[in-house]
Amino acid sequence: MDRLAASRAQRAGNADTIELGNIPGNGAAQNGDDMSGFYNEVGAVRDAIRSQLVPTVTRIGDLHSRTLNSTDEAALQRDKANLDAIMEETRKLTTELNKRIKALERQGGSEGLALVRRQQAAALKSEFKEAVENYQRVEQQYRQRYRERMERQFKIVKPDATPEEVQAVLEDGQGGQIFAQALRNTTRYGESRAAYREVQERHEEVQRIEKTLTELAQLFNDMSILVEEQEEGINVINTNAADANRDTEKAVQQVDKAVISAKRARRMRWICFFIILIILVIIAIVVAIEVTNNQKKS
Repeated sequence: MDRLAASRAQRAGNADTIELGNIPGNGAAQNGDDMSGFYNEVGAVRDAIRSQLVPTVTRIGDLHSRTLNSTDEAALQRDKANLDAIMEETRKLTTELNKRIKALERQGGSEGLALVRRQQAAALKSEFKEAVENYQRVEQQYRQRYRERMERQFKIVKPDATPEEVQAVLEDGQGGQIFAQALRNTTRYGESRAAYREVQERHEEVQRIEKTLTELAQLFNDMSILVEEQEEGINVINTNAADANRDTEKAVQQVDKAVISAKRARRMRWICFFIILIILVIIAIVVAIEVTNNQKKS
């Protein structure tokens, strides 16, 4: 912590310093059917990705390039301090963003709203993942460039170094006996000592990059687990929605059948009514005829 505090103090007067702003929003999950808080949080996280994470990764690449090519010791130490501090801030930022995206993914609500939330969170996470992948590519690129620089510096000390000797220096950054022997045999002692010191410094840079890459790999693993959970949740929602659609279709079919049955029943009632009416008319006519005949006979 003392080193980080010192680094921050040192870069306070540096015009190239980048301060990572706080992410707006409270990061709290907005459960239920209130979508306004959800969309506010999505917007805040997206803005942090675009306005903080993406340009900061670019800045990290610039600082790597400057430390790699710097010939001024004071400028080199200043850039390394800036790089240390910014990478630490970026680690905190990616952790915070990942945490808030998780909270967005796990929000509940009715099935329709839950599906919308998951889709929005998935799009947000895709943008976050793209930014982190870019960060990973930058670190991998400069890890390779640092190693190539270390190899060149070692060959200043020992031009005839074997691949095995080069690999030993690249792996532990010291080269121990290999460097000691090479320094005894060289006629350019001062230049060789400077090359040895640079190899040691570059190895520290490689170690820092390796640590960052390990953290990013863990972050990707974390996101992959969440993707599986998200897909499972979406599948459940889709299954329930499909079941609901089937139930709705069945209900509509049953209503249609009921309507048809009701129409048939009404038609049958009217038919029965007219049949009964006709029968009554016939009976009335027959009765009238009989009464008339009886009167004539009388």
